[in-house]
Amino acid sequence: MFLLRVMGFLRYIFIITTCFLCNIIVAQNKPYRTASLDSRIHSLKVESGNGFMFPPVIRLSTEDVVNISFDLFEEDHEDLSYSIIHCNANWQPSMLSSIEYIDGFEIQEVYDWALSFNTFQNYVNYRISLPNDDIQFKTSGNYAVVVYPQNQRERPLLYACFMVSEDAVKINCSASSRTDKGYADNYQQVSFRINRNDYNIINPASDLKIYVMQNNRLDNMAYVQTPQYFNNNEIVYKHNNKLIFDAGNEYRRFEMVSTQYRGMGVEKLTHYDPYYHAILERDYPRRDKSYTYDETQHGRYVIRETDFEEDSDTQADYFIVHFSLDASEMLLPEGDIFIDGELSEYRFSDNNKMLRNPQSGMYEKFMLLKQGAYNYQYLFVPKGESAGKASIIEGNKYETLNEYRVNVYHRVPGERYDRLIGTGRCVSDR
Repeated sequence: MFLLRVMGFLRYIFIITTCFLCNIIVAQNKPYRTASLDSRIHSLKVESGNGFMFPPVIRLSTEDVVNISFDLFEEDHEDLSYSIIHCNANWQPSMLSSIEYIDGFEIQEVYDWALSFNTFQNYVNYRISLPNDDIQFKTSGNYAVVVYPQNQRERPLLYACFMVSEDAVKINCSASSRTDKGYADNYQQVSFRINRNDYNIINPASDLKIYVMQNNRLDNMAYVQTPQYFNNNEIVYKHNNKLIFDAGNEYRRFEMVSTQYRGMGVEKLTHYDPYYHAILERDYPRRDKSYTYDETQHGRYVIRETDFEEDSDTQADYFIVHFSLDASEMLLPEGDIFIDGELSEYRFSDNNKMLRNPQSGMYEKFMLLKQGAYNYQYLFVPKGESAGKASIIEGNKYETLNEYRVNVYHRVPGERYDRLIGTGRCVSDR
């Protein structure tokens, strides 16, 4: 009997271990995305050292840096570690080992942290700057930083994604409302040229992988391979239907930088222990309204508070922000409305899904956000689909100033990873 129990226990351990390993393998096969994986993680940002309006791209073998910051809701700091994963163009792990893409130990500790000061919500602010004295990059490509409690690599707290570019080619990008669909008010089309700069590309149609993003969104990202034509100096991508995007509308804005007064877009500011509440002005659909220009951060947010003006990273507090959308008179198709932007990590989840109030007919949501200046928009995701549509709530206005980024990857014949050989950026014209 005892032997049977031991054998049963060992079989149980084997099953659990096998399932655990299978889960790891499955998780590794999923594309990495910048994402908070623990409810205690907030305000995760990945920024260029040049400023928050620059994409998280650093040039290989230069002094460029990328800064990763986040808050952990705890009374005191925890010892955290991080690992760096090299990824292919599709953000899945490449076949390279760590010694092939970084100079330094695979596992590093997060040394830069500070406790919040004079805030109702206690938190610990952590920062990681890369490259640093302990880590240098050897190869270009996509990278994911995985942060986890020390000695608990199986419990990731977050993923933070950025890119390392060889800057070997120059990309000239443009976006216009003059599209292959005619002078339609609803669309913008991207065109770009790759200047080889003596960089050798044998067959652009098969060797290059190119991703084009609108306002850092992942859900409507375009993938192109075949150029319109190429010669010795240039590779040209024009008149490609994959590069036609819905124009969308300018992002909505609000600010909550002080506990003493209401900021832009805030209708009411109050405090119910333990949080301040920022009740935003009621939003209305803009689909049938004329275009109105507004200053844009292309979906980003910046942490800022003005009451102390010493260190917003540790002195900015957290507010419960109340969103309300009056779409009561609209007949919506089957699907869901999400609050989109960097504030929701450009993801669709329960954390940013609007819920309809049956009494008022309005769609409502509250989110816990750190003091600062925010951009956001409402995207409708039809049932069974994964890409959001601005047309339902925001409308498509050809005059909208959208930011487009072009990332060019090269799989050199015989190599086991995708090089990032260049990036380009442009803002749509009118």
